[in-house]
Amino acid sequence: MSRKLKFIENEKSQFLQAVRKNTNSYFEENNISKKANWKMVLKTIVLLALFVGFYVLLVFGHFPLIVHFFLAAALGITMTLIGFNICHDALHGSYSDKKWVNSSLGWFFNLIGANVYIWKITHNQIHHTFTNVIGHDADLEVAPGLIRINSTEEWKPIHRYQHIYSFMLYSLSSLSWFFRKDYKKFFDKSLREKDHTPPTSEYVKLFAYKALYYTLFLVFPLVFMPFAWWTVLLILMVMHFAEGMVMGNVFQLAHLVLETDMPEPNSDKSISDAWAVHQMKTTANFARTNPLVTSAFGGLNFQIEHHLFPNICHIHYPAISEIVKKTAEEFDLPYHENESFFSAVNSHYNFLKKMGTVQELQSA
Repeated sequence: MSRKLKFIENEKSQFLQAVRKNTNSYFEENNISKKANWKMVLKTIVLLALFVGFYVLLVFGHFPLIVHFFLAAALGITMTLIGFNICHDALHGSYSDKKWVNSSLGWFFNLIGANVYIWKITHNQIHHTFTNVIGHDADLEVAPGLIRINSTEEWKPIHRYQHIYSFMLYSLSSLSWFFRKDYKKFFDKSLREKDHTPPTSEYVKLFAYKALYYTLFLVFPLVFMPFAWWTVLLILMVMHFAEGMVMGNVFQLAHLVLETDMPEPNSDKSISDAWAVHQMKTTANFARTNPLVTSAFGGLNFQIEHHLFPNICHIHYPAISEIVKKTAEEFDLPYHENESFFSAVNSHYNFLKKMGTVQELQSA
């Protein structure tokens, strides 16, 4: 995974300066902070309360089995929403101007199973810099070998059906992430700058927080839930399926759709666009006018605004999106968006179908 790539300035390179100026003017003229407001704080309290409530009821409650299945699904979805809404902003430093607030809320990322250190490297640094560039963007590793997302990847007969089975594979994404992916990425030297090794404290945190997660979401359920061990594991699988289904599907709708580009670097390891222009070409929004989707998914449906302004809390994305769109039009740049969540899912479906049949088209 190379991190040596440069962006080339061109006639549209002033776009970033212009869109920053226009967006900053909005906050200054309205005397609004770029960080969380009372609505965001309220949402944080509600989500964390739901997390505690669902967990206690699931693990320590004595209900009919069907109720535990529903509680497991609710808990899994709630943990996903905590990641989307709270942790994502906190780890980008966009929740608060106070570092300790961001660090404290970002800590919940460890509690729900992920690793803060790896996320900041693979997502904050690599993905936000080399968006949709094969061989550079670490977030593009969806399910190597099973899901083909670029025409340069080896084609296999099974890929003919990836537009069908991929959506079910996404339901396994939390299991893969929390039990395999974090370890693999942590020890992958290609993801780190040359001669940089994680500090000892990060090794300790990795294993300590994973142990805490396994205790809360495996040991305690097996000890305290009033069912046979295999039933408990089945309940926990329902939790992961619900968590992974929401997580896996939403993550794909911003970059792996028909509208976005997936540029290959030039021979001199460069991209023929300025960084901000590259973001506009490789990123897409969805359901921009749906407040329920925006609130539930933590503004992840405003990926264009998020990539340009990761330091701004997602609660403000609906307001600044019109500013970004208008500025993009002034610079004759694309502003990719799908009108609804389901149209974005359909675009991703057709993207998978295209990538699964491109080999046959080339050989016909």
